[in-house]
Amino acid sequence: MSEMRYISTRGSAAALGFEDAMLTGLAADGGLYMPESWPQFSAADFAELRGRKFEEIVLRICLEFVGGSFSEAELKPMIDQSYSRFRHPARCPLRQLDNNLHLLELFHGPTLAFKDFALQLVGRMFAASLQRRARRSVIVGATSGDTGSAAIEAFRGLESVDMFILFPEGRVSEVQRRQMTTASDSNVHAIAVDGDFDACQARVKDMFNDAGFRQEFCLGAVNSINWARIVVQAAYFVAAALQLGAPERGVTFAVPTGNFGDVFAAYVAKQLGLPIDRLIVATNRNDILHRALTTGSYRTGPVSATYSPSMDIQVSSNFERALFEASDRDAPRIVELMCRQGGFEIPGDMLDRLRSDYVSGRVSENQTLSRIGDIHARTGQAVCPHTAVGIETAYSVSDTNSPVIALATAHPAKFPDAVRHATGTEPCLPDWMAELMSLPERMIRAPDSLPDLQAIIRERVSA
Repeated sequence: MSEMRYISTRGSAAALGFEDAMLTGLAADGGLYMPESWPQFSAADFAELRGRKFEEIVLRICLEFVGGSFSEAELKPMIDQSYSRFRHPARCPLRQLDNNLHLLELFHGPTLAFKDFALQLVGRMFAASLQRRARRSVIVGATSGDTGSAAIEAFRGLESVDMFILFPEGRVSEVQRRQMTTASDSNVHAIAVDGDFDACQARVKDMFNDAGFRQEFCLGAVNSINWARIVVQAAYFVAAALQLGAPERGVTFAVPTGNFGDVFAAYVAKQLGLPIDRLIVATNRNDILHRALTTGSYRTGPVSATYSPSMDIQVSSNFERALFEASDRDAPRIVELMCRQGGFEIPGDMLDRLRSDYVSGRVSENQTLSRIGDIHARTGQAVCPHTAVGIETAYSVSDTNSPVIALATAHPAKFPDAVRHATGTEPCLPDWMAELMSLPERMIRAPDSLPDLQAIIRERVSA
């Protein structure tokens, strides 16, 4: 298979193959990597995948994007190992919730969140790449909760990697925090930053934009800015659509999102040729994406703490990829927009293109709790607050005849306060994770300061 090349959304970084784009993360010009062109699946290609194991769907999609970096013989065992620890044989089972609404359960992995789908595989890809290059890498990431725990679980114990995860102190759930801070492996480090997620994300980008620091430590990134994650996540959109009749029948997805990575993975599936009628962008009261898509104004504001903390974001990194597509890949226009301080107005032609792919909604805290309570009362099933945001938005904005699939992005026990408040019942962690709440924690506290964070990394890596 010929090599797929990746270009930056800002146009001035060199084009790279998949492996280099994965290891690099953020492009040298500050942009995000995108495939030079979109592979195309025929209706027959999709139909051939119907009824296949999830691992086979992942393999088929990944092979379109990794050409020249990993062979099928290399990739297949990595994929099989990645999903062997998932606790459901279907990996991402689909459950009917209402007449035209289904839940895609993405919380059966080792950290009970959708981030496991990509990071379990990306961790193995990183390890293989670094080993054959005889190279060591420092991986830095920012998390609003679930990315950090999934990344630590995927990279813990790897000899070729030192991992540093920045999270906003006091703004993740206790389960999310403990999943990061109870890992005892010496190569992983959880850093509680005195700030919100946007501050953590900004400091990670600052490290990548410091050329000397980036080169000194061979920095890598595992946030959703890393293209490899987006590719893998596209697979569960394909798997879900096939279960409901694709490619002969279109579907609609409702995706709770803050950083736009997961809903952009659905867009990738659509670009492959999957018949997706609408992509519903579900936001909580940190609604910069909803405001951008409805008013055309992309302007940041203060971050409010909510029951759905993984979405408490006002700087949505992956939205740059959507803008790049909406501009017909006009990199100079993207540079001009992204370099404006405080935000920008989306040009009319780009806004029209965005609205042809995405529709959005905003969900309040009361609506979130009410929807959790309603689902529990009707079905006996508890859902996490992020999932409730997606379901509520699906009910409020969906006017399609196609089946709607809302993403259940995390296990409800990761957010017990919201579930308890809404239902009066306590969601329990699975038995195999029960010891989490009694394990000793290990974390580093740090101010929102680039020099301080860089000093922490230097000290821990040299040690």
